[in-house]
Amino acid sequence: MSETTSVKQQSTAAFYGQAVLSFGVAMGAVALGIFFLDADGWVRAFLAIGVLYLVTSCFTLAKVIRDRQEAGQIVSRVDQARLEKILSEHDPFQKL
Repeated sequence: MSETTSVKQQSTAAFYGQAVLSFGVAMGAVALGIFFLDADGWVRAFLAIGVLYLVTSCFTLAKVIRDRQEAGQIVSRVDQARLEKILSEHDPFQKL
């Protein structure tokens, strides 16, 4: 059976830092915008809750997509291993 090594996809530290910084800047800007909004307190609270709900939904969606992609890769690797086993055991010169 042949061994296949999968390429580990890992983001760089700069990309990770940029993503974290971008998220922080966006959340800070929205928080400041809600805080300085010329509206009643309940309107600002409603907007803040809406933003928090949106953020948690985005994290959940990203996790679900990642999990589905990883599960597909595992199934693909298992199918590949089964195919390699069948091909290694097959003798094309054997009479049926």
